Amino acid sequence: MSEFSLVATGGTFDIIHRGHLTLLSDAFAISDKVIIGLTSDELAEKKGKLLINKYKNRLVNLITVILKEFPNSSFQINKLDNDFGPAVLEKEVEALVVSDETSNQGTILNQLREEKKLPPVKIITVPMFLAKDGTRISTTRIKNSEIDTEGNLLSID
Repeated sequence: MSEFSLVATGGTFDIIHRGHLTLLSDAFAISDKVIIGLTSDELAEKKGKLLINKYKNRLVNLITVILKEFPNSSFQINKLDNDFGPAVLEKEVEALVVSDETSNQGTILNQLREEKKLPPVKIITVPMFLAKDGTRISTTRIKNSEIDTEGNLLSID
């Protein structure tokens, strides 16, 4: 039996890397079911992200990775048009799994839940996965060919 029956997490998942897998792994480790908010193209653009993959491709890639890396896990993916989406405002959600980078979202979420007379969620912060050079792994660094999806440094010839 897991610690929680339902947790939520989210992200853009443009290029899925070791940091994403760490976040998902922690979410699946503590819950029977995980709701994953997948950022819409419009929200990503509004946040200044330059996407390589459109929403449909990111959705397919995310499902493929989850089925391969976390077989027999129960999950649902919701399109996020705002920072929280409907999933996290559902009464049954017991925890929000976030990275160090997005941990402040938990406080905002619990304020929104309080306004809607919903119980607060526990905020589970997953430490950022570091690349081999000791700085954080990110999609931007992968796009810039600084590192690969595992955080290995790529040599510039």
